[in-house]
Amino acid sequence: QITTVSGNEFLLQSDIDFLILDWFHAIKNAIDRLPKERSCTSRNLEFKLRRSSSIELLNSLDTESKEPKPEHRKSLIFRLNYSASDTNDRSRVKSRLKKFISRRPSLKTLQEKGLIKDQIFGSHLHIVCEHEKSTVPQFVRLCIKAVEKRGLDVDGIYRVSGNLATIQKLRFVVNQEEKLNLDDSQWEDIHVVTGALKMFFRELPEPLFPYCFFEQFVEAIKIQDTTTRIKSIRSLVKKLPRPNYDTMKILFEHLKKIAAKESVNLMSTQSLGIVFGPTLLRPEKETGNMAVHMLYQNQIVELMLSEYSKIFGSEED
Repeated sequence: QITTVSGNEFLLQSDIDFLILDWFHAIKNAIDRLPKERSCTSRNLEFKLRRSSSIELLNSLDTESKEPKPEHRKSLIFRLNYSASDTNDRSRVKSRLKKFISRRPSLKTLQEKGLIKDQIFGSHLHIVCEHEKSTVPQFVRLCIKAVEKRGLDVDGIYRVSGNLATIQKLRFVVNQEEKLNLDDSQWEDIHVVTGALKMFFRELPEPLFPYCFFEQFVEAIKIQDTTTRIKSIRSLVKKLPRPNYDTMKILFEHLKKIAAKESVNLMSTQSLGIVFGPTLLRPEKETGNMAVHMLYQNQIVELMLSEYSKIFGSEED
């Protein structure tokens, strides 16, 4: 934090301690290069370690004008408990920083104490489900409920993008708060809800279709015989981990309702396949076959929607 004589304050912050030290040295070197009449002879520094491991540099620089007024030229006073020119003291500060960092509690400890809330976006699906003691994330259920309540007839549902700033705001709320009311007026635009749901699936560290199943699904969709192709897809789906299977089932059941309103919302199974294929299914490492993979990704989602009852139904069905 830099406070000027005129009262202006500037905050430079980072969680990387040595980066902050670099900033400090850059500022000090700039001051050292000033004409002697513009600086005072005392160049002392005061560091205050905060719990966030940021370092606060306190001074009284005059930055209000390019040419400091005479009465401000001698105001560059650094209050001290350490001299930067002293090598021994510098080593001592580094040692203290290392000890401070080593004593910082782990992320797991902070989460267990409730100081840091588990994130919904960007976490593995099974971790979100374990935390909620469910097999389908609550956020997914809430989004589906909201879309089915007021979005089935909306033209281009899931294809039309919502306002990104509002989507990010919704993402922040989901990650920070326990309760979410999608009927609130700030989420009135249903495209914001669908955008956030797609973002949730895109940000999964491992997609809804796990990486280890990707090639198997691709090989299955290549099968020429329709009956054999459906049976092969069904068999793979049944092998998925429980959170993946249950979440996939409720999502595809929802998308099937969207496709049933195609005459109104203009979203066919093919359109939904194009939207959700790359979001739900992707290889762990991209290769030169991206265009080919995208075609198969779309076809897999499209087939699972058109043959939903055969793939997700009971054995008797």
